[in-house]
Amino acid sequence: MNEYKGIIVSPGISVGKVYLFREEKITIPKYAIAVHQISHEIERFVQAVESAITEISQLKEKYAHQMGEQEKKLLDSHVLMLSDPVFKEDIGKKVGEKQVNVEWSLLQVIDDFIEKMNESSDEYMMARSLDFHDVSKRVMRHLLLSERMSLADLQEEVIIVAHNLLPSDAISMNKAMVKGIALDLGSKTSHTAILARAFNIPAVLGLSDISQQVNQNDEIIVDGNKGVVIVSPDKETKAKYHSTQVKWHKHEKKLMDLKTVQAETKDGQVVQLEANIEVAEEVNSVLAYGASGIGLFRSEFLFMQPSTMPSEEEQFRTYRNVLEAMKGKSVTIRTLDLGGEKVFPGIDIQEEDNPILGWRAVRFCIAKPEIFKIQLRAILRASVYGNCKIMFPMISGIEELLQTLDILQQVKKDLKRENIQFDEKISVGAMIEVPSAALTSDILAKKVDFFSIGTNDLIQYTIAVDRSNEKIAYLYEPFHPGVLRLLKTIIDNAHQAGITVSMCGEMAGDPAATVVLLGLGLDHFSMSSFSIPEIKNIIRSVDSGEAKQLVEKILSMSFAAEITEYVENWMEAHLAKVFN
Repeated sequence: MNEYKGIIVSPGISVGKVYLFREEKITIPKYAIAVHQISHEIERFVQAVESAITEISQLKEKYAHQMGEQEKKLLDSHVLMLSDPVFKEDIGKKVGEKQVNVEWSLLQVIDDFIEKMNESSDEYMMARSLDFHDVSKRVMRHLLLSERMSLADLQEEVIIVAHNLLPSDAISMNKAMVKGIALDLGSKTSHTAILARAFNIPAVLGLSDISQQVNQNDEIIVDGNKGVVIVSPDKETKAKYHSTQVKWHKHEKKLMDLKTVQAETKDGQVVQLEANIEVAEEVNSVLAYGASGIGLFRSEFLFMQPSTMPSEEEQFRTYRNVLEAMKGKSVTIRTLDLGGEKVFPGIDIQEEDNPILGWRAVRFCIAKPEIFKIQLRAILRASVYGNCKIMFPMISGIEELLQTLDILQQVKKDLKRENIQFDEKISVGAMIEVPSAALTSDILAKKVDFFSIGTNDLIQYTIAVDRSNEKIAYLYEPFHPGVLRLLKTIIDNAHQAGITVSMCGEMAGDPAATVVLLGLGLDHFSMSSFSIPEIKNIIRSVDSGEAKQLVEKILSMSFAAEITEYVENWMEAHLAKVFN
């Protein structure tokens, strides 16, 4: 028996046998061509692209009865990538300059692009690189006239184990027969993760080499609740997990029964539980888990088309579709958080020695108003189709906030002059993820309608800990006294100014932090959709007065370990039944 630890992306427990899905090996030829052959090579590429687009259309038609909107939109995005004229130009340029065959040119263009994206430490950016890998392999297969094995033909219940799954593989797989997924690669924001959550398939990704550690038909357990995969479990472990599986299904049903009720404490305090989404396709999952709105809609995915910027119209349609799908529930759109470790095609950002503290987010947007204004126009135009809010990331102080608000006012004036409707009372908020913003939150609160605390950055900036650095990751402490005091400062200053406070970092979806955040006075919790039922269950099981007393006690403590232990013991004493 061997146990492997990975990334939790879709909850649930599955016990079954391995279906080892190996990516086929494609040998890419390289050979020189004469000048007069260049046009022929480009024509071969054009025909392969047309065949790939036709194939995608057939895929949509064949599996239309199985697909949700997110899968259809994903395939549509692949068609857009293939139809991008810049894509064709880049290939043609490479063929002409190097005078090599089109297969090798395609490989070089895609590899260069994927390498740039994978240099980013941002998991969303790395996840999107898989889309480019997917469409390029589809074109490559047509150039080389090779076949591709399909997961659509599964005839028995299995747990898929693979190095990675391309988005098209995840879409076409026979989901009724897939009881779990375990991959070497992947992240919470990959399309496989999104689809696994949408279809309630337990999944653990980022397992490094699980595909090399199993054989076809091995028995395997996927524990999506703990991010654990067990290969060839012994009888005792199997019996334990079968029992846990039964309890989990009962617990899950209990949680999902809370879908239509409010997140209300025993003494009547109501808080809002909202969802974070990476891509528009996640709206169905947001509604399925009973979110009261979308507290963080990351808009960066719109800027992921190869070598081209999204038009105002394209952005407008996306925002409008999400707002309409949410049917009046609030949708908070974070403006472009670009720069730092996030590299985007078509946008030239010079390499920096310390990009995390560099030219990013609102700093970039203020310096590039031609890009920023297009996005603001699109958001404002879409605002009449639902309950829309705008949120600015990485505000470090009042100067940046006022500059950002000034650009927003300019855009509003332009739209009025053009007689274009928008919600003139649209709520505008600032993300508090920099200590300077937290410490001046009393000043910032006078200029916005709400705050949203981004704890992922705020914690690492406050403690000076890069949580991706394994040597010091142990120092990343959400319950560090300095962090808790900053959170209290932000929330108290906001409430004194009469505005609400949300939290959209990972801390908001951590059950261990729920009662503490409730006691601090947080108004809105925003998290991954599948975390909402668990957090709601905790909130409905406590008294807000008790939560405040808990916070008063821990704020007097000096050590993070002491605080963590005290909170764990408190929850064990007060909420033991909630977790059983």
